[in-house]
Amino acid sequence: MIALAAPAMAQDTTRQGVHIGLNYQPGTKPGVLVLPIAGAGGDSAHTIIQRDLDFADAMNVITGIDQGIGDAAVNFPLVEKLGAAAVVQASLTPASLHIIVYDVAKKRVLATRDFAIPATPGNADWRMVVHDASDWVQQAITGSRGIAATRIAFIRDGQIYITDTDGADTRPVTQKGGGPLSPQWHPTGRYLTYSFFAPRGTQIAVLDLTTGGARALSATPTGLNSTPAFSPDGNSIVYTHGDEDGTDLYLVPAFSSDPARRITVGHGTDNTQPTFSPDGRRLAFTSGRSGHPEVYIVNIDGTEPDLLTPFQFGDDIYRASPNWSPDGRLVAFESRVNGRFQIETIALRDRTVRQLTSDGINEDPKWAPDSRHLVFTSNRTGVRQLFILDSESGRTRQLTLGGPARLSAWSRSLGSP
Repeated sequence: MIALAAPAMAQDTTRQGVHIGLNYQPGTKPGVLVLPIAGAGGDSAHTIIQRDLDFADAMNVITGIDQGIGDAAVNFPLVEKLGAAAVVQASLTPASLHIIVYDVAKKRVLATRDFAIPATPGNADWRMVVHDASDWVQQAITGSRGIAATRIAFIRDGQIYITDTDGADTRPVTQKGGGPLSPQWHPTGRYLTYSFFAPRGTQIAVLDLTTGGARALSATPTGLNSTPAFSPDGNSIVYTHGDEDGTDLYLVPAFSSDPARRITVGHGTDNTQPTFSPDGRRLAFTSGRSGHPEVYIVNIDGTEPDLLTPFQFGDDIYRASPNWSPDGRLVAFESRVNGRFQIETIALRDRTVRQLTSDGINEDPKWAPDSRHLVFTSNRTGVRQLFILDSESGRTRQLTLGGPARLSAWSRSLGSP
């Protein structure tokens, strides 16, 4: 049915500035056929790419087809009958993953690219290159980059773990002890910031994932310091500092010893869980200043605090753990609904609230870089685990297995431009 493309067809259209992306009906998902991949590790790469494209929720991945290899080029009429709008063909050498994407309707090569890949199939770096290739394939087909080449950090058994977005390569990155909490990613993916228990309260630390070394921020005061978040440029950290007069938000340089600067003045109330707007100019955070927890917005200099979530009276009202979407349109948060926490979003433009979950107790949402998917903690299986939700279709899949997992954070893309 299909043969390897001739070398003359292997042009990297993405590097020449040519517009890529299929033409297909808005609101529909293009069908994608991923062919078997030749070379050492090809079966694993094929499985990963198929799964990545499926988990993206933007394409219909065609499986269960007998994909024979012949001497001719792609049999476009046949693959079109199978429902494929695009065909993905790849091959592996010890140093390279070569990928061609075909546009079935136009019967031509849509895009092609080579990815440098480690020689040992299956290790973390090798898998990340394959994830990166999946994201590039998605961009070639839909015009929107995927989220496979990202990682999720979370807390389990008193340690920080990281995992790929398909749940593979899960491993601890801190030693037991110290009780780390609330990990958050640096924009580059090289660092994590988190809080930990210290002799005189809780402190903020920065972990270098490349070297494995961690350091406490010396500029933070003693006492309660928690829920840190890197600024979008990675140069600063906003965190919560608390004492007997309540808790407020402070800003501190991430990589110097300059003193911290106070942002909020809560007058004895609790102000915590900051999350940056994509442009770094504002923060969404949880505050009890109205008498119960609600989500507020404030400028980075502390001016113009504004209630974001709709104020209601009642003992059951509780809204917390905000997270600003990377595209700036939405803030996700947890809200108590009929006595149980659920994931909701609120639109910045018109303050429309939308409930996304209803099964079990669901907490602590964090956006993916595509502003479409969310990772959150849920007890729906009887044990707290992480789940990933597609906010457009409602499709939900379980990410973690084993011991309880909570307090997750989603990195930006770790792949190539």
